[in-house]
Amino acid sequence: MSTKELSPDLLKTKQHFEILDGLRGIAAIAIVIFHFMEMAYPPEQNFIAHGFLAVDFFFCLSGFVIGYAYDDRIGKMGLGQFFKSRLIRLQPLVILGSVLGLLAFLFDPFGGHPEVYSAGKIVLIFLASVFMIPFPVIEERSFNLFGINAPAWSLFWEYVANIVYALVLCRLDRRYLLVLTVIAAGVLCYVSHRAGGSLLGGWGGPNAWDGGARIFYSFLAGLLIFRFNLIIKNKLGFIGLSILLVLAFLMPYNKLNWITEPMVVLLYFPLLIALGAGANLTQGFKNLCVFSGKISYPLYMTHYAVIWMFLNYYTSHKPGTSQLTLIIITGTILLVCIAYFVMVAFDIPVRKYLSSKRKQN
Repeated sequence: MSTKELSPDLLKTKQHFEILDGLRGIAAIAIVIFHFMEMAYPPEQNFIAHGFLAVDFFFCLSGFVIGYAYDDRIGKMGLGQFFKSRLIRLQPLVILGSVLGLLAFLFDPFGGHPEVYSAGKIVLIFLASVFMIPFPVIEERSFNLFGINAPAWSLFWEYVANIVYALVLCRLDRRYLLVLTVIAAGVLCYVSHRAGGSLLGGWGGPNAWDGGARIFYSFLAGLLIFRFNLIIKNKLGFIGLSILLVLAFLMPYNKLNWITEPMVVLLYFPLLIALGAGANLTQGFKNLCVFSGKISYPLYMTHYAVIWMFLNYYTSHKPGTSQLTLIIITGTILLVCIAYFVMVAFDIPVRKYLSSKRKQN
């Protein structure tokens, strides 16, 4: 089906669940702080040691949103239009994140050793990042799947989930979807057990397949919430739900992780999605939620270039606690500002341009 044959309504973005958008922004900020903290402190001393679970929240939210946005129209759109929609939404920032990551890799003022890599290998690393091809070859960066833009590992699995959704899940009866979700829960528990009770996997060569288990369950759970209309009406509002979300990231890191981490992903995050979709948003928080949601993806995809530089600075300068606190607070605020600039000057204009070109073809 060509774009010319499509009703314009099929290409429109549906109304957002604004509280869920706001929670996405809270999760993005949490993961930025977690990435700063993990470079300087072991998990036992990291007050936000479970911030990495924000990715699982993203995955669950993605399943819900994709189901809401496309279940009733993907058949009319066709696969080609669906994939174009997802590429326009996701790929510009994948490319920009790769460019920023490359610049930080080559010109980090605090260290790094790009000279040990040939020009050809650096080009391959960059192209692999742009085209979302896992290429874990940078040893000093713990063999991240995408060495110059580490968070891209979750986008790789997001693309996989989108492909599986378009080919299979969009037409799968919800009873079979439930069975798949139960199987996925078992796989996730197995992965956690095999990793010694942790779900912090999927980002690097040795643990790459853990990312598949993480999105396998969470994406299906989010889709299940939409398909079964498991939306819980409540009066918690944005602040109440934000507090509940942040509590998951602030859980103490201890010997009970093998229970707490899977339970948060299996039950708590889906519950928060169901509550977020059913909560009322007061007018006073609407602009905050819209802003928070809009900067979440630019923040997530551009922040890690600074994190790598921070790691090299910390390794070479060994700043004290007070200086570290100032750096992390200031750095997080600056990264949010940069994300806003990226959103306004790059992400929105590029997506508008690509969408307009798409309608002309």
